[in-house]
Amino acid sequence: MAIDLPTARRLWKLLEPIHAVTYFSDETREALSAAGYRGFWMGYFAGRSAPLGPVGPEIVTALFYNFAPDHIARAIPDAWTCAPPETALVVRQEAAVATLQRMLPAHIETIDRVVARLRPVAQSADVGGRALFAANAALPWPRGGHGALWHAATLLREHRGDGHVAALTVAGVTGREAGVLHAAASALPRQLLETSRKYTENEWSTLTADLARRGFLEESGAITPAGRALKSDIEITTDRLAAPAYGSLTDQDVAELIADLTELAKVVIASGEIPSQTPMGLDLDSVG
Repeated sequence: MAIDLPTARRLWKLLEPIHAVTYFSDETREALSAAGYRGFWMGYFAGRSAPLGPVGPEIVTALFYNFAPDHIARAIPDAWTCAPPETALVVRQEAAVATLQRMLPAHIETIDRVVARLRPVAQSADVGGRALFAANAALPWPRGGHGALWHAATLLREHRGDGHVAALTVAGVTGREAGVLHAAASALPRQLLETSRKYTENEWSTLTADLARRGFLEESGAITPAGRALKSDIEITTDRLAAPAYGSLTDQDVAELIADLTELAKVVIASGEIPSQTPMGLDLDSVG
């Protein structure tokens, strides 16, 4: 039986910081740079898309969904001339393991319990329609608790992310519209999304006008009741698509998993290395 939707969302909030060390830690940035990738964004696109193989920018644009196509095209496929996907896979895993070993040196028993519960969940989750999840699921499991923890968090994060893209697509919200809608519906600063997702002032204004014509935003960019209902429906659908993956867990399993993940996530967050608000839509101040 699938877990309830609030629990699915809570598990995402606890797993996301563990996965996200791969974007923000010094170990990752330094390792990707040493591998030959030029700048943060080339390393980001190379590392996250590496499970797919040496793909071109069109596939990355389609699967990552909310990035500007020309932003991706400045990094992919040039990244593969700097170092192949196989190198990116090794680098991102080793850097994530090093980061979590540094952050969580005294939590081995907790990590082992989490991995024991999450590995069967991640291995049995449906891959249908989930390309990023499937590509990561095809990779071998790392040896050692910290590596297995990060891999499990990454698998379930991409599983949920693929479902979120499906929910947006069904709702008729493009990737670029999703950022504008999310900024209007949340406390996430518009400037953070403009910078991280490379919106121009003209593009933001055009997307705002398009969403306003459909009744989801005011002309000022403020969200309307219809827009808030649309955003809520998208998030509920995302939770509904994520929940079945955890169906093999008992109520006791879920309760103990949440307690253990809360312990780990709080330590990762307390490091201060992950921004409290991220373009991924997660407010770390609400975790725990």
